[in-house]
Amino acid sequence: MSEEQDNPRVSPETLVRPAFRPVQVRRAADEIANQIREEITGGRLTPGSRLPAERQLAAELGVSRNTLREAVRSLEQAGLVETKKGAQGGIFIARADGSVVVEGLLDLYRLGGITPRQLIQAHIAIEPAIVREACRLATEDDIARLNRNIDAAEEATAAGEFEKRFTLNHEFHRMLARMGGNPIMVVLVDGMMALLVEFILRIGTYENDEIFASRRRFMAHFARGDATAAEREMAASLEQFLESYFPPE
Repeated sequence: MSEEQDNPRVSPETLVRPAFRPVQVRRAADEIANQIREEITGGRLTPGSRLPAERQLAAELGVSRNTLREAVRSLEQAGLVETKKGAQGGIFIARADGSVVVEGLLDLYRLGGITPRQLIQAHIAIEPAIVREACRLATEDDIARLNRNIDAAEEATAAGEFEKRFTLNHEFHRMLARMGGNPIMVVLVDGMMALLVEFILRIGTYENDEIFASRRRFMAHFARGDATAAEREMAASLEQFLESYFPPE
């Protein structure tokens, strides 16, 4: 009995047919890379672990050293391994620092996959959660570091040091993310700040006399643990930033 007969409500005209494509054999280099990924996922290879010497590893895998090198290059580009030269060199499992994600976001921005407006809107959406968690966990030393950052940015402004000023302003957001302790948020903020720096270097900054007054108000709320007021002040500042570069039509 055909499928159409099994299900009389489905007509031959409306029946969706699967679309198959020829099976392709996986390249040896891809298989090696996947094996190493599986060992990392399984916890048998951890950050800092050293893989066997190239000759030995190629023999164990039954491949040429050139094929192994191709696999290692792909893992290096993904940020999973790093190679070191010298007597203590070799192939090591990389230590996670999020730099690959940051570079990926930068490349996406440079290729036009992320617009500056989308970038700032994403920052506005994420920042309240960062402020809330940072406000809950911040120590007196953290609060002092944030205040020193504002002092340094004001000094850079007075000295006409344009690049230093906005670098410090963006570092303020990175500091808040690190206080929250969530590595995903840290990577996201690092990526967004790197994109904003590149955007501002290309477009130029805008004069915002209110930024430091806003930061001082933010810190007053933050220091006394009023996360709601701190979020509100930060959101207003970021909205002003968005409107300064992209005025409402």
